[in-house]
Amino acid sequence: MKRSLLALLLSSCCLPAWAGGMKLVDPTLSPDLFVWTDTCNVYVVRDGEAALLIDLGDAGVLDHLETIGVKRVEWVLFTHHHREQCQGAPRLAGTGAKLAAPEAERDLFERPADFRKLNVRLGDALTIHGASYVRPPLEPIRLERTFGTNDTFAWRGREFGCVDTRGNSPGSLTYLLETGGARLAFSGDLMLDGAKMHNWFDTEWDYGFGAGIRALRASVARLADLQPTLLLPSHGPAVREPAAQLKRYAEKLDTLERLYLRGYDVEGGAAAYQDKVSTPTVVSNLWQVTPSVFKFKRPNFFGNFALILAPSGHALVVDCGLVSEPMLDDALAGLREHFGLKAIDAIIITHIHGDHFLEAPYLRATWGAPIWALDNMVDKMEQPEWFDYAAPIQAYGKRNSDGSPMNGVRVDRAFRPGEAFEWEGHRFTVDWMPGQTEFALCLHATIDGRKIAFTGDNIFGDPDNPAQTGHEAVVAHNSGILEEGYLYAGEYLSRLQPDIMVGGHSFVMANPAQFIERYRRWADEMREAFRALSPDDDYRYWFDPYWVRAEPYRVRMKPGETRSVGISVRNFRPVRQIHRIELHAPPGVRVEPAILEGELAGEFRRSFPVRVTAGPDVAPGVHLIGLDVTLDSRRYGQWFDLVVGVGDESGW
Repeated sequence: MKRSLLALLLSSCCLPAWAGGMKLVDPTLSPDLFVWTDTCNVYVVRDGEAALLIDLGDAGVLDHLETIGVKRVEWVLFTHHHREQCQGAPRLAGTGAKLAAPEAERDLFERPADFRKLNVRLGDALTIHGASYVRPPLEPIRLERTFGTNDTFAWRGREFGCVDTRGNSPGSLTYLLETGGARLAFSGDLMLDGAKMHNWFDTEWDYGFGAGIRALRASVARLADLQPTLLLPSHGPAVREPAAQLKRYAEKLDTLERLYLRGYDVEGGAAAYQDKVSTPTVVSNLWQVTPSVFKFKRPNFFGNFALILAPSGHALVVDCGLVSEPMLDDALAGLREHFGLKAIDAIIITHIHGDHFLEAPYLRATWGAPIWALDNMVDKMEQPEWFDYAAPIQAYGKRNSDGSPMNGVRVDRAFRPGEAFEWEGHRFTVDWMPGQTEFALCLHATIDGRKIAFTGDNIFGDPDNPAQTGHEAVVAHNSGILEEGYLYAGEYLSRLQPDIMVGGHSFVMANPAQFIERYRRWADEMREAFRALSPDDDYRYWFDPYWVRAEPYRVRMKPGETRSVGISVRNFRPVRQIHRIELHAPPGVRVEPAILEGELAGEFRRSFPVRVTAGPDVAPGVHLIGLDVTLDSRRYGQWFDLVVGVGDESGW
């Protein structure tokens, strides 16, 4: 009893100080296991004057090892590649320390620039339609050794087992160590104390299909089967009684996955895109929604095209992409011959994804039709490389008529939210209606006696199927915060009360009132599922990959050139926040000022200007600048980055 009481007192007084300082993890388990915290937890396993580290953070631990009698670091084992785990690696140069990491992430450590491209494509590795979900170090880190699952590593009489616990990172490992009769699990970002997730956007691996969630669930089950005594995560306090927490975490992930997935197979279930409203016309592949509204429809086809035809023969087109030019020409020729089409007066784009306006420039060139969009969409359509959003137009690899890459599309008219226009006896309104992405609109009018809303990709499904909730992909890399996305869309559509919704990919939904209500309720449940997993009191810091961002995100420069960049900082909370952002530049690149310090009023965003200079001798190629963030008293480390391309673009 006395020993148990003593152990409890020692354990409670020696818990790690998570704001910094070298602390014993648990003296009842080991007198030689310490933790230091800066950008992440760094675990120090001591053996006399030597040490092995689990992760490194910003390497501040190196300045404090002598306080525990350590004179040299022999090995650093990285659990995964995220920059806050390894951003201090340059300080190890010349110390003799050897570095090891998961084999599945070797390239992320040793070739980080390969995962930051100036010319993105849909199929780029470890991206969501071109937007990267990995966060590699700023400079290459050479590894002495790599591990696969079930490998073991021996160091000074201790043996570390390697367990595959990918999910928050595509190849992360947990290192197991038996000591003092306990099984310790150095678990990286698998789970935080309280059955929480480190952040969402690192687990978002695809376009709403849940690959990251499924990987994380499998890893949780795998580690739970090994029955660790103590989980030592990369962030936050040690996880005591891990069996119960892992079980609760698995239940939360199960709830999240159920809500997150669409409810129908987008890749293989072509029937999901085939509405029950439209009827075929004499024109091949062209169907009629109402006497004035047309769309494409055929099996296994997901093109974006709707057309409103007035009795005068004038038309408006809503979206134009994923359609071949010959098919488009045939359909328009058929409309001219059989329905009296004479002119296309405008092409209205519903949102910023390239697949919705790939052919808009072709229609502008062949029919003289201007391209219209909402004002907050314009820069994302015209200069998409300035941003790091999924599915930008340049990622589709299409070329302009002159053979040049289609790296942006000019917008001829920008609407303010709520702006209306008169056309052929109809009054159309252009509203901001986000959902799948923040940068989206709803075009609506009464046509043929029915209120018709053109909603882009913000709501999909079969209104007659009570199991479907109507949401499309939930993607943080779309700028998909729910309050500026699906939550807003649900409330908006409830007020609008359309009779017919014409969605993107030729998806038509009639009599959708109950469907919209299911959609609105789903959005509320989705937010609660995210909140249950977020360790932050405002889940948006955990969800959003853009609350600190560079504008532009990609900068092309010549040696000796200086460019201005804005560093945008957002405060989601209703009270002021204080920030410190250190801009860490690679050799040959200079940023001035290198530190941004200030405060933001509640629910406010501000951009701070900096100057980026490429030195005359900087190596050509892609370089990363890290944005090391401290918000109020929390040190995030290099969560965000800025991409600089210098010199010849070949290979980018």
